[in-house]
Amino acid sequence: MSERLPQISVIGGGRAGPELLELAEGVGRGLAEAGAVLVCGGRGGVMEAASRGARGAGGVVIGILPGLSPSEANEFVTHTVATGIGHARNLAVVASGDAVVAIGGEWGTLSEIALARRLGHPVVALRSWSLDNPAVAEMGLTEAEDAAHAVELALAAADGPAPSPQRGRDPVDR
Repeated sequence: MSERLPQISVIGGGRAGPELLELAEGVGRGLAEAGAVLVCGGRGGVMEAASRGARGAGGVVIGILPGLSPSEANEFVTHTVATGIGHARNLAVVASGDAVVAIGGEWGTLSEIALARRLGHPVVALRSWSLDNPAVAEMGLTEAEDAAHAVELALAAADGPAPSPQRGRDPVDR
């Protein structure tokens, strides 16, 4: 029997600007090229951009939807889970990943970050909620510099304990 592929949850806003969408697509592409499965909320914005990147690289995308219809998923999702539980699906999204990459985001993303950390899942933040708090490292959040760095950190975190903060940078030195 073969080993299970790493699953990385990508979270972020259902609406996002061009810079965040480009970063999300790069993260999705990088995860697929590394052989990881992308897990997301399956809808628009960051979720769709990450899904597009992963599918463009031949990857697998699991979309965990808030509604009851698989047709709610963006066109790049390969496997859907229609939950019918609304925002409560945020728990399923982050619980299904070995690590989480947060890209931008609003209140839903913040709730997913909190849920992931409560479960002990490592979180890599890419232009996401401010990590200027000195206690960030103790909370298990790691900040990425770009899409490739986010992929590197998430895959390293999926294999074991939280990775070192950033390539020689102090996580709160901004």
